[in-house]
Amino acid sequence: MQHDLLVDALTIIRNAEFVGKKECEVPSSNLVKSVLDVMKKEGYIEDFSEREDGRKIVVKLKGKINDCKAIRPRFAVKKDEFEKFEKRFLPARNFGILIVSTPKGVMTQHEARKLGSGGRVLAFAY
Repeated sequence: MQHDLLVDALTIIRNAEFVGKKECEVPSSNLVKSVLDVMKKEGYIEDFSEREDGRKIVVKLKGKINDCKAIRPRFAVKKDEFEKFEKRFLPARNFGILIVSTPKGVMTQHEARKLGSGGRVLAFAY
């Protein structure tokens, strides 16, 4: 049985936001940490820290997430194709972010477009 830790983490965050919690615990992995770092830079979460045992991450929520989900399958996207995925996953233009894994690291679609880099679409948040 395979588990996708990114899907699990974003589902836990979304459910905790819906019920109004101030923090939640999500499974830990390097990919989850990278995605949480992007969400923190964009202002969707307040902060996150790893527990001592290294198996869970405690995420402090701001209450600013309407929806966040992992995208499966992880579609390959070229540097000039971000518009197609924005229309598909985000509710309006310039509202929300797509989180993309590129050869230069995990970032938003705006940063990837500035760097002229494509990659794989991992998740979205708004």
